[in-house]
Amino acid sequence: MSSVERGSFASLPDLMIEPLVRAALAEDLGRAGDITSNACIPGDDRLKAAFVARKPGVVAGLACARLALACLDPTAHFHPRAADGDAVAAGAVLAEIVGQARAVLSAERVALNLFSRLSGVATLTATYVAKTAGTRARIIDTRKTTPLLRALEKYAVRCGGGANHRFGLDDAILIKDNHVAACGGVGPALRRVREHAGHMVKIEVEVDSLEQLREALDHRPDVIMLDNFALPDLETAVALASGRAILEASGGVNLDTVQAIARTGVDYISVGALTHSAPILDIGLDAV
Repeated sequence: MSSVERGSFASLPDLMIEPLVRAALAEDLGRAGDITSNACIPGDDRLKAAFVARKPGVVAGLACARLALACLDPTAHFHPRAADGDAVAAGAVLAEIVGQARAVLSAERVALNLFSRLSGVATLTATYVAKTAGTRARIIDTRKTTPLLRALEKYAVRCGGGANHRFGLDDAILIKDNHVAACGGVGPALRRVREHAGHMVKIEVEVDSLEQLREALDHRPDVIMLDNFALPDLETAVALASGRAILEASGGVNLDTVQAIARTGVDYISVGALTHSAPILDIGLDAV
């Protein structure tokens, strides 16, 4: 894995991240604060420490670690030694910090929970992206995210070289199988959304057969999701669409299947596992 090209993704503003960090700190500090650190560490003691990667991976979420410390000690110093999107080796120092000892120790778990979680998402995404090298397919996420952490997790996907699907129900129209069933078919569903969608709104429809694909193509949606298509049917779908719609493969995607799916010629491959099943990247905070 290599670093994601700098500038290929934008960092999230602190204004978006800080409320989530503060809520996590409030959950951990509870009603009485960190009674362990408060009991055994003098209030004026300071501590130097470093965030260290225990395993190789891709970094994401440095701002979460920085803000967790800053919320408890505004005078603390946070010195990054890596950047979001960097591929790092085991033992790499990701950031060095100096601050009030109580604050550092009280912020430690929240900082590590978020930093490790997001770096895990970025690492898994980078692994999927590497599997599709040499093809036109791009790896994208889904809405299968941790409640309230969607913006952070989708940012982590970008850090890993992936791209984002829609962020919410108001972001774009996506006609799923239950919409199709409720409307009586792909065609009727697409006709109805055409009557209501603004000219700036993208339209995607999910199909589960080549017959439904042909019906969808007649109505010219922007994107067609090919749900659980076998490899030969994906190849046929690419030939049938012939560039008339963006094709997204979905369902049955894992690290063993993604390369073959990418080689069929689809444009995008959506992977729910990027956010719902990514293991954390093991990161520790070591006093120095």
